[in-house]
Amino acid sequence: MIINFRKSLTRVICVVVTLLIVAQPVLAHVKVRELEKMSKASAALVYLGVGYQHILPLGFDHILFILSLFLLSPKLKPLLWQATAFTVAHSITLGLAMYGLIVPPSKIIEPVIALSILYVALENVFSPKLKSSRIVIVFLFGLVHGMGFASALGQLGLPKQSYLLSLIMFNVGVELGQVTIILAAYFLLAKWFRDKPYYTSYMVVPMSLLIAVIACYWTVQRLFF
Repeated sequence: MIINFRKSLTRVICVVVTLLIVAQPVLAHVKVRELEKMSKASAALVYLGVGYQHILPLGFDHILFILSLFLLSPKLKPLLWQATAFTVAHSITLGLAMYGLIVPPSKIIEPVIALSILYVALENVFSPKLKSSRIVIVFLFGLVHGMGFASALGQLGLPKQSYLLSLIMFNVGVELGQVTIILAAYFLLAKWFRDKPYYTSYMVVPMSLLIAVIACYWTVQRLFF
């Protein structure tokens, strides 16, 4: 069973990497011609790659947020609940923003994203266990992160003839990026250390404090510079 799971995981990773490699020349080509002239299939491939790249390797702040969620309780069930709440939330605001129903100001959204990372990281330090209220907090922060995704996507734009499809594929790319982070964190950290008595004191606390320091710096930078 373990061997089959590893084979499946390897296949998933290979598919994601292949999609990214294929998407690169397509994305470069978009800069040369208008988005509206692209086929639906090409547009879907482009926005899948763009969504993934917005997390890996470009979305360092989103990476730290996902890792902060992962650290406190790296068990699958609570992590899936948090990831689901985050996904639903950012999908809502991303869609609303791209259809022009809301206009999120980046000068406010970007500092709040940094503050969301700071909050979750500090909660990891001061909370001995996962609280049921965290899923609500994650949902609220997901709404903010979705506005951040919309800001990045808005710089590229969406082709009119495949607007919804491209938006969905961008979101799928974002989710693939998040899943990649979770799987990497699980196999590199949680699988080996989550049941150790020193997991919290030697791993969760130091890593969360480091993330908090980075998030604090980002907050100040985005507010005043």
